Amino acid sequence: MALVKFKEAYPDYRNSFGDSDAIPFDSFNVYSQNDEQIGSVKDALIDEQEGRFRYLIVDTGFWVFGKKVLLPIGMARFDYDARRIYVDGLTKEQVEHLPAFTDDLKVDQDYEESVRSGYRPLAAQPSTLPGTQSVDASTQPLTGTSAIGASAVDSTYDRDAYSYDRDHALYNRNEIEDQPLRLYEERLVANKSRVKTGEVAIGKHVETQTARVSVPVEKERVIIERTTPTDARAAVVGTHDFQDGEVARMEVYEETPDIRKEAVVREEVQIRKEVDHETVEAQEEIRREELDIDTQGRPIVERSDRPGRSV
Repeated sequence: MALVKFKEAYPDYRNSFGDSDAIPFDSFNVYSQNDEQIGSVKDALIDEQEGRFRYLIVDTGFWVFGKKVLLPIGMARFDYDARRIYVDGLTKEQVEHLPAFTDDLKVDQDYEESVRSGYRPLAAQPSTLPGTQSVDASTQPLTGTSAIGASAVDSTYDRDAYSYDRDHALYNRNEIEDQPLRLYEERLVANKSRVKTGEVAIGKHVETQTARVSVPVEKERVIIERTTPTDARAAVVGTHDFQDGEVARMEVYEETPDIRKEAVVREEVQIRKEVDHETVEAQEEIRREELDIDTQGRPIVERSDRPGRSV
């Protein structure tokens, strides 16, 4: 049963599984039951044949400097809200005695058995974490070891006939215990998008027409009147009044029209926009899941911490 690293088998796993609500397993930190941080999850080993998780690869960081260890998936108690994994009964001293894991290590049956031998005593102990179930030690295989990290191998171990079902507490997770029951509801999400609904273009063009204008002008003309005096009295005229070449001059003027074209501002056009506000209402039927609890006998039921909602 070959084991492969999960991230190598699924390099694009964050986008491949399509569940936006799923929490990546490598975002969890690992804690002991006394709330002491052991390390953080870096990767996982999966069964290549069955595709099931078998181990979490835990980097102990400064707790046990520079050491990575394997944690059987059945020993992990997940707290999804806090993104923590708790391991019952695990101590620093016990981790120091676990076989180290390196990236280039070939995980064979003998190496796995040394890991299993270290965790079997813990798997046989009752769980002390709230909401977890104890494991009956009588159902676990005899290991011949009394302390974690012992190098001895199970006396009944047969590498060719071994099955992960044999160590149920190490490799099988209690789905009711670890997996939260998610209640979904549909919500109406109102968004706005800006779309172009029209366009107004304003331009200019030149039109030609014939314009008429009237300008009153004045013209002077000379009127010469000749009259014969009716007075019989003769004018007294001397000989010196008779002269040749005497001329009387009068200037004559007239107005001429001066018509020309000039450009003037006839009209101004201003362009602006106004926004009209209105509320658009939509109505849809949405669904919501509610919790149904079927109790038998007189079980202990915890109340919800949500105001107004209790069970």
